[in-house]
Amino acid sequence: MLFDLRSGARRRTVKIVYLGLALLMFVGFVGFGIGSSGLSGSIGDLIRDNGGSGGNSQDDALNRLTTQARTAEAAAQAAPTDAAKWAAAAQARMRLSVVGDNFDSKTGDYTAAGKRQLQAASANWEKYIALKPKPVDERLAKQMAQAFVSLDQPDKAVSALEPLTESEPSQQTYQNLAIFAYQAGQIRKGDLAAAKAVELAPKDQQKDLKTQLDSAKQQAAVSQIQQAQPTPTPTL
Repeated sequence: MLFDLRSGARRRTVKIVYLGLALLMFVGFVGFGIGSSGLSGSIGDLIRDNGGSGGNSQDDALNRLTTQARTAEAAAQAAPTDAAKWAAAAQARMRLSVVGDNFDSKTGDYTAAGKRQLQAASANWEKYIALKPKPVDERLAKQMAQAFVSLDQPDKAVSALEPLTESEPSQQTYQNLAIFAYQAGQIRKGDLAAAKAVELAPKDQQKDLKTQLDSAKQQAAVSQIQQAQPTPTPTL
């Protein structure tokens, strides 16, 4: 059975299943821009931006965006207290992450090479956010939250989403924050965000939303339990 946590393989399966469920709930609101204007801040936005440059081949786009990313990072390193330059560097790496062999359009997921670009974007994002920009770039924050989901770093997804609940307080932003707070083991933060999401939801949807968020909380708890279980030593 799936919830027999004695098997290391089954524990990994449980983790994948629950992170996948959270990703599906999250992508519905952030990944493809539902609940926000157009595709702003989404993978779809990145792909659309990269595809809007005429008839360039994938190799041309890869070379062009690689140059842009390196140039943006050099500019940020030359002016390390300029938050806008670090944001531009993170954004450049995010654009690069969805071209060529970095992104598998058939599965809709990043390849190992693409995840390395996400990690580079993450490093730039951390330098950007350390400068305490006001306000935080909403589009970039949404893209980074999704990047952290793909990197299996729900705690960092929480940090990226929190500013959005201030600049864009809505059922959807609080719902996303709750889901990933639970995944990150930040239960109190998840409960507070969940309560706010329910409060902001239409009256006739509040009961169902509470049920969904309670389920996400329980799923995350099971995932955390299985991760804490030691892998049994195989007997000969």
